Amino acid sequence: MARVAETLDDDRLDATFAALANSTRRAILAHLAEGEASVNDIAAPFDLTLPAISKHIKVLEHAGLITRGKRAQYRPCALDAEPLHTVSDWAEQYRHIWEHRFDRLDDYVRTLQQNRSAHTESRHKGQQEHD
Repeated sequence: MARVAETLDDDRLDATFAALANSTRRAILAHLAEGEASVNDIAAPFDLTLPAISKHIKVLEHAGLITRGKRAQYRPCALDAEPLHTVSDWAEQYRHIWEHRFDRLDDYVRTLQQNRSAHTESRHKGQQEHD
């Protein structure tokens, strides 16, 4: 049973990453982060046809990233952040790796700065001796 749940989680994660892989879809999500919007409102800033925007919306909907309301003729789209939480949880398991790498990078930058300071001081001292 745990294996089935793991497969479903993997499938959701795959769908979410696939949806997020496109810059237009990420822009649509950014727009919806400000509040629900109609397809026409979503399409306005893009140089795309309504059918093309609708296809992007369907991909986002399939990934569970947006929901469509049903108010008579008006079917606004809204952001559903739950799949983004799943991505965040997945990425969290790797936090220790990138934090360790950032720590190593900090150490390296500090060493470079110390070497540069020592080099600058020795040049400055050498110039004073010549003066």
